[in-house]
Amino acid sequence: MRDTSFRRWTGILFILGALLVNVPYMLLIAHFEYPDILRQPPGAILTRFQAGGPGLVLTWLAFAWVGFPLFVALLMLRRVLEGERAPLVEVATTFGVISLIAQITGLLRWVFVVPALAAQYTDPAASTATRAAAEVAFLAVHQYGGVLLGEHIGQFFAVAWTFLISLALMKSPRFKAWLGWAGLASALVYLSAQSELLATSIPGFPVVPEAGLIGSLMWLAWIAALGISLVLAAGTEPGRDQGDGVQG
Repeated sequence: MRDTSFRRWTGILFILGALLVNVPYMLLIAHFEYPDILRQPPGAILTRFQAGGPGLVLTWLAFAWVGFPLFVALLMLRRVLEGERAPLVEVATTFGVISLIAQITGLLRWVFVVPALAAQYTDPAASTATRAAAEVAFLAVHQYGGVLLGEHIGQFFAVAWTFLISLALMKSPRFKAWLGWAGLASALVYLSAQSELLATSIPGFPVVPEAGLIGSLMWLAWIAALGISLVLAAGTEPGRDQGDGVQG
């Protein structure tokens, strides 16, 4: 595959990933009060989850896997940026892979673990002890699979990937400097969302309001901008096999 086609497909996958992620995200906002519900008491979450039925489970399944194009795209970006601060890009790619695996794993708890707990908790025949046990089990799974894996490790390594890739973009003559600066800005806001996670284990820890929502939206917008830049750059070089003089 020629470099121009490879860059174009890399860009398309970034754009596709950024767009697809928003579909189940919006459905969860509309039908599950996501993400605000995640900080509700376990019993309230389990009851609301059970009321969502199979459709809600499938929405979470989609949320876990619609980001797969981003997984492929970040691996392809490694080749696109080959020669551009190579060690930096290699480390960034490793961070990106860790991030996506952690986030997918965290999201899949809603598909394979939470349904059983929700069914136990909402069973009319369940005893008080059974409901209490379901709440404790959910809290443990939620803190480990959600807060630790999906949000802390997943988001932290996404921030690290964004930071390193942004530095590589800023140093590359093949991309506009604003793209790197925009990536750094989104990474900074996204990183501040870690304050909310720490507040779940350290009572009174200062929280940056709405940092998670704003940071994720900024990050997805930057991902889409990166994808568009790659597609447009490929379109300006129909006859070249190498990336000389690409303008993103």
